[in-house]
Amino acid sequence: MLKTPYGSWPSPVDAALAAAHDGRPEWTGFVGDETWWTEPRPTEGGRRALVRRRADGTEESVLPAPWNVRSRVIEYGGRPWAGVVRDGQPLVVFVHFADQRLYRYEPGAEPRPLTPVSPVGGGLRWAEPRVDLERGDVWCVLEEFTGDGPGDVRRVLAAVPLDGSAAEDRGAVRELTDDRHRFVTGARLAPDGRRAAWLAWDHPRMPWDGTELLVADVGDDGTLRDARTVAGGPGEAVAQVEWAADGSLLFSSDRSGWWNLYRDGTPLCPRDEEFGGPLWQLGLRWFAPLDDGLIAVVHGKGATVLGVLDPESGEIADAVGPWTEFPAHLAAHGTRVVAVGAGPRTAYEVVELDTVTGRARAIGARHRDAVDPAYYPEPRIRVFTGPDGREVHAHVYPPHHPEHAAPDGELPPYVIWAHGGPTSRVPLVLDLEIAYFTSRGIGVAEVNYGGSTGYGRDYRERLREQWGVVDVEDCAAVARALADEGTADPARLAIRGGSAGGWTTAASLTTTDVYACGTIIYPVLDLDSWGPGDTHDFESRYLESLIGPLAEVPARYTERSPSTHADRLTAPFLLLQGLDDVICPPAQCERFLARIAGRDVPHAYLTFEGEGHGFRRAETMVRALEAELSLYAQVFKLDVPDVPRLELHT
Repeated sequence: MLKTPYGSWPSPVDAALAAAHDGRPEWTGFVGDETWWTEPRPTEGGRRALVRRRADGTEESVLPAPWNVRSRVIEYGGRPWAGVVRDGQPLVVFVHFADQRLYRYEPGAEPRPLTPVSPVGGGLRWAEPRVDLERGDVWCVLEEFTGDGPGDVRRVLAAVPLDGSAAEDRGAVRELTDDRHRFVTGARLAPDGRRAAWLAWDHPRMPWDGTELLVADVGDDGTLRDARTVAGGPGEAVAQVEWAADGSLLFSSDRSGWWNLYRDGTPLCPRDEEFGGPLWQLGLRWFAPLDDGLIAVVHGKGATVLGVLDPESGEIADAVGPWTEFPAHLAAHGTRVVAVGAGPRTAYEVVELDTVTGRARAIGARHRDAVDPAYYPEPRIRVFTGPDGREVHAHVYPPHHPEHAAPDGELPPYVIWAHGGPTSRVPLVLDLEIAYFTSRGIGVAEVNYGGSTGYGRDYRERLREQWGVVDVEDCAAVARALADEGTADPARLAIRGGSAGGWTTAASLTTTDVYACGTIIYPVLDLDSWGPGDTHDFESRYLESLIGPLAEVPARYTERSPSTHADRLTAPFLLLQGLDDVICPPAQCERFLARIAGRDVPHAYLTFEGEGHGFRRAETMVRALEAELSLYAQVFKLDVPDVPRLELHT
């Protein structure tokens, strides 16, 4: 073992390799007996491809570039495709990202538009399509902008003709509901076709605060009539609804303090675990009913596993395999369940579970080791003690290299990673971005600070009116604990995060003295200019729960904002921003930089054309990672010869 200073270890994990393996397959589904899904293409402009797995096991990208199967409904999107078999061939409808139109695709033919383009504001957008061949239409969530402002928008359930008659005629789109609710999810039809169920909520609630589960009768003309609320409310978040084969109503609700499963209001498997999660996208599925009455479930406390629930006994048989994390992308067909799974040494791949044999196997986007697994990080699941003795969950990734170790007595630099959301969670999975740092001798600690999901409603609500306080304190508690126990060098601590994690990073740098530097990625920085009219509609009232009602606590909005405390900033930082970001617009960064002008704080501001909220292009991710490593190299005095030097300005 060679003795080499931390941060200078040679690594085969370069930024291009990490970028090429960024993202994951999503939106699994069945078209007849075939499995289809979407997956990222970072080297093709960051588009999402639609992938088909034929009966013989071969995979193919269904649509060539530049087709990009991705919805912008609520900006974070939702399920963008659906398919059926017609005359022995697939018939698929999908949303194309560039124009947000719904298209019809059949093999051997060019995609045909089904919906028109609107010149008003953000136009017409679609999510959660469901093809009904009998009626000859596609049921969807329609998001329609009525003006130029981000809040000039309405959402309804709608039916789009499959024959293309609405491609140039907005009037040919039938609205199935009125727009009394600000937000709706896609409708689920009962097996007899006579009832439909969906979720709805209104400002200022976010869907993890409270949603309503609505059931309506389906009229002869397909409209939804006499909608009534059967579950949910302001203090109960229903995350998903489905119909079982016998016509009973299944839903996931946190009425007990945990997202558990219910059948017609009766709990099926009451546990202090989550069988649901935050609805950041429309169409997420944590459970899928099977024809035989069993229910495929993604469940767990923190990390999630895939299992099959027997609703009569309440017992769950979990799938066996290397996967310790399953996002909410379940689909079921007959006795087959398809999901997306990953683990600490396995990247996200499409997994099929045969519920008869109990066998689980990877069938698509299969993990292949891009480098020798000896370079992979070796995580440790930790629970730290935060202020007032509260628990703080984290994943700690120490520096790791098969051939190099640090000289005796040297403590490693560490970077605290604050996740976005903030109502979210970091999964314990193989991430080559983390390996990019750990294989060079820089430790990483991902913090599921108070407010994170996966640990029950009480843990999630620690952040209520405490954003910028609890998240900052919990990240600092982990950083200090690592230093106090001799795991990390207290003089070489950094923090980084994107979106809400960018907020936590900036707030940490301006209100604590824990960190020597930080990387702030497409952040929220100024609460006074992040709300109705300034950001997208979905999160425009989010601050009422995170900070408090503006009318009641206006001073708190100013006091909590990192921009307000820019004069306290002394640590070097890197700021990364997509110029097409409508969620956290570049203006936030520009105002922040204006407030530190002339203050002699070393920093760099990198912007990227064509990137929105979340980087998707390989060249962007390479530049961002290399710049981040260069920042740490300069601040921590590391010898990193293989990355371009980031120019820091004052």
